[in-house]
Amino acid sequence: MSETAVGHHFRGDDWYGEDLGAARFEECTFTDVDLSEVSTAGAAFDRCTFHGCRLNASVHQSSAFVACDFRRTSFFDAVFEGCKLLGSVFAECTLRPIRVVGGQWQGVTIRGGNLSKLDLTGLDLREADLSLANLSGTSLRDARLDGATLRDTDLGAADLRGASLDRVDLAAARLRRTKLDLAGAVLLAELHGADVDASVPG
Repeated sequence: MSETAVGHHFRGDDWYGEDLGAARFEECTFTDVDLSEVSTAGAAFDRCTFHGCRLNASVHQSSAFVACDFRRTSFFDAVFEGCKLLGSVFAECTLRPIRVVGGQWQGVTIRGGNLSKLDLTGLDLREADLSLANLSGTSLRDARLDGATLRDTDLGAADLRGASLDRVDLAAARLRRTKLDLAGAVLLAELHGADVDASVPG
């Protein structure tokens, strides 16, 4: 399937197992659409709305979901490989388990979402709003979290080693057995008012 749709409203459609290829959708609304096991490759969804949809076991490669609104949508067992989800908002969505391989999720809003125990290694989450989200046990190794909001975010046993944390208030998150590298530990100490001297004693 390869098409361009602008401003369409798809309601209650059954697209189970469809190959959408590099289809393009702009300002479209999907309501109660079954997109389970759908596959995309280079597809683009621009300012689209997904309400009550199912994307279970769907597979997306190098596709873009830009400024999309996902509400009460299930991504159970979905795969995102090298995808862009710039500025998209997730509310009351099922986001685990999912598999994420690289990609750019800059500016996404996943307030209160359950992302526990996911592997988000290397993911670009700059400026993301992860307030109140559950990221316990999640791997964020080498992730880009610059400017991300982590207010009351559960980072218990999460792995933040190698992550970039510029302009991140780690002190606002809930940390318990959180894995930090030296740079992260110094940042946290400074946020708590410490004057850290990282020089090696002579």
